[in-house]
Amino acid sequence: MDKARFTAAARRYQNMVYRTALHALGSPQDADDAVQEVFLRLFRCGGAFDGEEHLRRWLLRVTVNCCRDALKSPWRKRRVSWEEVPEIPVFDRPEQAALYQEVMALPEKYRTALYLFYYEELSVREIGELLGVGDSTVTTRLARARKRLKEQLGEDWQDE
Repeated sequence: MDKARFTAAARRYQNMVYRTALHALGSPQDADDAVQEVFLRLFRCGGAFDGEEHLRRWLLRVTVNCCRDALKSPWRKRRVSWEEVPEIPVFDRPEQAALYQEVMALPEKYRTALYLFYYEELSVREIGELLGVGDSTVTTRLARARKRLKEQLGEDWQDE
């Protein structure tokens, strides 16, 4: 991949890769590390992509894999509790902060499925291909995540 194409792809997809990594890892610093690794792999791969959609899916897949590798790392064994995390996003409304905290408290497999479905607007089939699981598994993860959020948020939950 030449420098101009790499730079254009990095600018176009850096926010998507960062958001995906942040939702998977829960830490802005870890997400930054994952973004660097993803774009390093893009630069090294040579970039024989069939189009923009192929590149986008490749970046999402590599991001998910980098996050999984980071979660398996021995460094992750020494975690701090959620209350000790120094940097949390600032929200306009208190209910947004509550929703964010509840989503981040979900297990990684539920968080990732929710993020890809609602924020990256992927279909259940696309999420299944990306994560290497079946469509029914993705549907189950989404349903369980919604159920947990509904239980945790109680009256604030708005089922659409």
